[in-house]
Amino acid sequence: MSVHLVNPSDNSFGTAVITPRWLFVLAAATPREAGDPILVDESLEQVVPESIHPGDIVGISVHTGNALRGYQVGRMARSRGAWVVYGGIHATLFPEEAMERGQAHAVVTGDGDVAWGQAVTDCLAGKPEKIYEGGRLEGSQFLPARWDLMDPAKYMWASVQTIRGCPKHCSFCSVWRTDGQKPRQRNHQRVIDEIITLRRIGFRFIALADDNFYPVTLTDLRLAREQNNTAKLEELTAIRAERFQLMEELAKLPKDMVFYTQITMEAGEDGDYLDAMRRANIKGALVGVEAVTPEGLKAVFKDWNYSGEALARQLQTFKQHGVHVLGSFIFGLPTDKPETFDATVEMALKAGVTFAQFVMMTPFPGTVDFVRWEKEQAKNPTMVGDVPITRYWLIPIDVRPKMFTPHPTMSTDEIRERTQKVWDKFYTWGPIWKRSSCTPNLRARIAFVFLSKLYRQMYAGTGISTDSARRKKSKAWARWTAHQCKKLFQARPMPELPSPAWENRHSPVGQPAFAVGDGAEVSGPFVVFPKN
Repeated sequence: MSVHLVNPSDNSFGTAVITPRWLFVLAAATPREAGDPILVDESLEQVVPESIHPGDIVGISVHTGNALRGYQVGRMARSRGAWVVYGGIHATLFPEEAMERGQAHAVVTGDGDVAWGQAVTDCLAGKPEKIYEGGRLEGSQFLPARWDLMDPAKYMWASVQTIRGCPKHCSFCSVWRTDGQKPRQRNHQRVIDEIITLRRIGFRFIALADDNFYPVTLTDLRLAREQNNTAKLEELTAIRAERFQLMEELAKLPKDMVFYTQITMEAGEDGDYLDAMRRANIKGALVGVEAVTPEGLKAVFKDWNYSGEALARQLQTFKQHGVHVLGSFIFGLPTDKPETFDATVEMALKAGVTFAQFVMMTPFPGTVDFVRWEKEQAKNPTMVGDVPITRYWLIPIDVRPKMFTPHPTMSTDEIRERTQKVWDKFYTWGPIWKRSSCTPNLRARIAFVFLSKLYRQMYAGTGISTDSARRKKSKAWARWTAHQCKKLFQARPMPELPSPAWENRHSPVGQPAFAVGDGAEVSGPFVVFPKN
């Protein structure tokens, strides 16, 4: 009997930009009596059916983008006599679908750090429950990943999580509804110990893969003071203090290390926080810009963001404090016009955004946008074959629309073509080479150029294009580029790197060692799209 953990994907590149952290965390959560799990990341190579045998346990984590492939893997595994268990954000939202479409024996909802182990134990006994409620664990219960089971040669960046949950309420994002709006953070000591483990085996580029690395803004603190809410103020300052303590410890690590995270625009108002990030070698952050107009921001419940010239200045502030921005923009909002596309890419270039992603509006399950859209569709359902458009993730990829909600003034093809042109303009050789001047040496500059082209091929060439020949060419080019990029990101292992002698190493994990401080905010992994 073997336990298999499968990260489903339709696109396999042989090399991946970032580690799918959940694989290695659930490996740590797998009971000892089940042995070390077999980890399969299909973004590298697809699962081999013959490796699965009767009585094996197959865990599959799905988000909306890979649900269809995940269900294919589950059906295959069950047909071979294995126990099939689903988890992940999509299975949490649609457990019955995982059972019907993916032939699941069981579904783990919410956090899997504890619930997965119970599911495995019950499968071993031949009596799994249908649903295992993982809930929302406190930071003290988050597990460090089993990095000893990873092949370091396959990944450019490793990933470490420091906090779950996001206090914001963006209409296109489900994180605040599934992971909650209360920040749940790990003790900085456990985070540093895990990072040291990764540096010992040769990783110096690490993504702090959080829902929101800046969970407390200056506005949050001000409002708590104005409301004379002492309990809230103490809670917020404690969270902020732990953030600063983490960054102080990150700053003590080898200077060749580079960290990346996600953060909200409001951090641009917090110079102390950005300076702490710079000292901690957090070189960059994905910032959810979403739209460049006030109307667009209001449409996604993000009107606290900046727009126009103020937006450009705010983005430049990050760079002035030594934090480079990967700007995330959404096209297809009802307020968008043809000129919005040119205005967006011009603003991104003017603001000095180091990387950018331009995604087409997608109503992800669990979001406000999806609920609103589902209600509208109930009046006059749109079908693609025998699948309602509100279950678009079940439509085969080759016939799946690129957009699902009608736009008041533009066709889907027009939005797709204009979005593709924005990607092409931002990632042409000239602007890339100019942006690469932010790096310290020629080797790093070459790595920057390759990574820029890889990013564009992986997420524009294979994701937006409807032309099968272009998609095939983009996939082949991305696979070759990924292999070259990996060489540039390789680092000498440091097995001799010591762990700090923490005074309270045996204290409960996730409990702050102090009660007061200041604050911060962040959002997710290196390559992140609107979450679902």
